Amino acid sequence: MNPLKIVDKFILKVEEFILSYAIIIIALMVVGKALSRALFTYTPPFADEVSQIAIVVATFMGISYAARKGRHISMSAFYDLAPFKVRKILAIFIPLVTAIVLFVLTYFSALYVYDVYESGRVTSALQMPSYYLYIFIPIGFLLGGIQFLRNMWINIKHRDEVYLGTDAKDYNDQEKEEIHEGTHL
Repeated sequence: MNPLKIVDKFILKVEEFILSYAIIIIALMVVGKALSRALFTYTPPFADEVSQIAIVVATFMGISYAARKGRHISMSAFYDLAPFKVRKILAIFIPLVTAIVLFVLTYFSALYVYDVYESGRVTSALQMPSYYLYIFIPIGFLLGGIQFLRNMWINIKHRDEVYLGTDAKDYNDQEKEEIHEGTHL
């Protein structure tokens, strides 16, 4: 098997693991805090911090996963109405621009994380270094930028199809395939 595919599969599994557990932690902290307040009139001091960390992790680590699956937010009204050639050009151009923006954000967020690290700040409840909370921001931007470059590349490589993500064809093309396959039954 291709070494890049092995690394990609590994990154996908790590992303799925991190996202799954971040969502579970968010749910446990929010529900646990509400139940604790209602039943015992006590709120654990760490609940808000743990929730905040899990939200940051889920948000920024989810960039790459959403790009891979073609589930990222898009303004697609004009795109959906465009002919194939225009959609194909946009499917190459938009991921390229998005990747560039994400790489710039990676740089600036890494500078910010380094500033927080240098400051020696710690979180109020857990007393852990604050940069632990923010380290996932540049990692998420970097992985997202790489994934958008992959999306661009797959659209260059496959000339006859449009891909929204490396794992997702354009739904306009899928509908046409389904209609075409249905006529051959």
